[in-house]
Amino acid sequence: MLTSRTRGLTFALACALTFGLLALPAVAEDEGIAWEAFENLKDLEGTWEGKEGTHIFALSANGTVVMETMFPNSPHEMINMYHLDGDDLVMTHYCAGGNQPTMKLAEGSTATDMSFEFTGGSNMDPEKDNHIHAGRVKVKENGELESSWIPYSEGKKAGEMTMTLKRAEG
Repeated sequence: MLTSRTRGLTFALACALTFGLLALPAVAEDEGIAWEAFENLKDLEGTWEGKEGTHIFALSANGTVVMETMFPNSPHEMINMYHLDGDDLVMTHYCAGGNQPTMKLAEGSTATDMSFEFTGGSNMDPEKDNHIHAGRVKVKENGELESSWIPYSEGKKAGEMTMTLKRAEG
């Protein structure tokens, strides 16, 4: 026979387990290229360095978001936030220029060679304002990371920036 205290503890344990399970991310084990690419982004967690500067990858929101800080603690610090949205891998680039272009994983990308295409953004007019319009993150077989970004100005491509990074020792 259960005492009132035992019933209370049993109820509390059942609630904790139920609500704890509800808090787990709703991501299946294999959802295709977007899921595989996101898992590879998670594996980048840590500090990466190149002659152009430093990038730091960190997991947030119970592993459902990857935050990439580019050029930390500098006037040009920027953040890229990557997350899954249904079957899509999306990212928002929080630019030092004060705008926030949004992109999604482009068709033809692989889990290790991820191209991102512009889908919109905030605090900008993409036909006029300078903004990052496309990006590419490539995890190379030699352990290097290649990060490429295409800025637009006046609605047209205005160059390309490519950075080669290596995982920092330590």
